[in-house]
Amino acid sequence: MVKILFFGSNFVSKIYLENLHKNNYKIFVVTTPDAPSFKRQHKFLHPVKIYAKKNNIDFIQIKNFDQDIINIIKKIDFDIGIVVSYGKLIPKSVFNLPKNGTFNIHFSLLPKYRGASPVQYALINGDIETGVTSLYVDDGLDTGDILLQEKLKIYKNDNAEILFNKLIPLGIKIMNKTINLFQKKNVNIKSQTGKISFAPILKKNTGLINWSRNANDIYNQFRGLYIWPGIYSIISYGKLVGKRIKFINIEIFENKSLNRDFGRVFSIEKNKGFTVLCSRGKILVLEVQLEGKLIMSAWLFIQSKLLLVGDVFRSK
Repeated sequence: MVKILFFGSNFVSKIYLENLHKNNYKIFVVTTPDAPSFKRQHKFLHPVKIYAKKNNIDFIQIKNFDQDIINIIKKIDFDIGIVVSYGKLIPKSVFNLPKNGTFNIHFSLLPKYRGASPVQYALINGDIETGVTSLYVDDGLDTGDILLQEKLKIYKNDNAEILFNKLIPLGIKIMNKTINLFQKKNVNIKSQTGKISFAPILKKNTGLINWSRNANDIYNQFRGLYIWPGIYSIISYGKLVGKRIKFINIEIFENKSLNRDFGRVFSIEKNKGFTVLCSRGKILVLEVQLEGKLIMSAWLFIQSKLLLVGDVFRSK
């Protein structure tokens, strides 16, 4: 039986752990500590921990890889280490413990988009393809030699949620193929080649709209940040001056006009919502959330007369 040292913490990791468990591998899980849930002031259990407990899979939760933790892991003679959305760097003293080393499943065509948010940045930048890479874990950030890589087309209507739902099963396929290569002792590695780029951790203010960009760019920002943190803007002129509005759903209204007064509410579209000028083109806003309020259709929001044609959103 193949013995796997698995590193993961979030809902994506849990899906991969579930697949490994169903394939009857012997698994030992390393996951991060429970995170505080500030709204209710209690600890939030990671999906990986919940699944491990429910299915009697051995696991540990750690903040740092101290010598005591390393000694615990050393007690088991692991064949392979696998990392899926673990979220922290793993020291060499740990990733070298399995006989065949440790590999990571990364949602990009490395060396493009090294880092924490490759799916989101592929969409933000308007890429037309992405993929999944299995690679050896080394001392760098997603810098190890490539084991397998497979491409996936990105469609214009894909957002982060849709694209994750396509990449997750592709990644499971790549993970299982990589394990099979090790079992058959048929591993062929290659160095990463090509232009290097990075996909850093997303921050809340990544969602602030810059209306001096074109409609395509703003729509791509919406696609990439669809899950979190979403996109938003602050009103600089109008009844709601200073208020923050989150744009829950938008479309490109048109992408050819050149506009100097970008950020201005340009028109009301009956039964749909309102348009906002970009430096090139216009965005049609379909759903909104005013700070402190519930999500609502942009058409109903317009009926409140709190936002009018001529009001202006602040440019970044």
